[in-house]
Amino acid sequence: MSIVAGVLDLVLPRRCAGCAAPDVTCCLACRAEFGGPLDVRRSVLAAGPPVYALAEYRGAARELVLAYKERGRRELAGTLGGVVADMLPWLPGARPSTDGTWWLVPAPSRRSAARQRGGEHMRRLAAGAAARLADRGRPAAVAPALRLALGARDSVGLDAAGRRANLAGRVRPRTEGLPVEATPVVLLDDVITTGATAAACCRVLAAAGVEVTAVLALTVAGG
Repeated sequence: MSIVAGVLDLVLPRRCAGCAAPDVTCCLACRAEFGGPLDVRRSVLAAGPPVYALAEYRGAARELVLAYKERGRRELAGTLGGVVADMLPWLPGARPSTDGTWWLVPAPSRRSAARQRGGEHMRRLAAGAAARLADRGRPAAVAPALRLALGARDSVGLDAAGRRANLAGRVRPRTEGLPVEATPVVLLDDVITTGATAAACCRVLAAAGVEVTAVLALTVAGG
């Protein structure tokens, strides 16, 4: 934690990032917004692994994702990683490797966005989920197997075709982060809108010999 953040914690009261309830990072009511799994259907995802979300992108769930992703509430990585860890062992299609290890692959971030957020937010969340799984006796590992090449821009405001074009050829394997070939993994993302990001990530992982057994997002937007 930075010195500035530490001072702010002393001066400003801590409030729930979802509903502003006092004295908590995330209250129980807002955490309960994440349940599911919701079955996500998008045409671009039809040929890939099953895709699920823990909540719709609205209300407290949306506020929590935005607070974590865009508003500097990095302490939510543990909370949001926890809701992912709660679901993973029961997620249809998902499974650990033969030695019992759950392998988690975070969706990549643009370099400029990662700099603004103090690192790749989904990688931090995946680490939170892996820690929670390990605490419960389920070995887990994070595989930072993907990166976004230069040229990808913020997808906010882009339609389905625009999002596909924005990512075309720009999701790349990160060789040093790939697990052993044929390792079953779960791809983690924050919001599924058109499904373009998840689809591109799954294609790249499959081409690298990695088996994506399921995609799990915190939220799903639209329909």
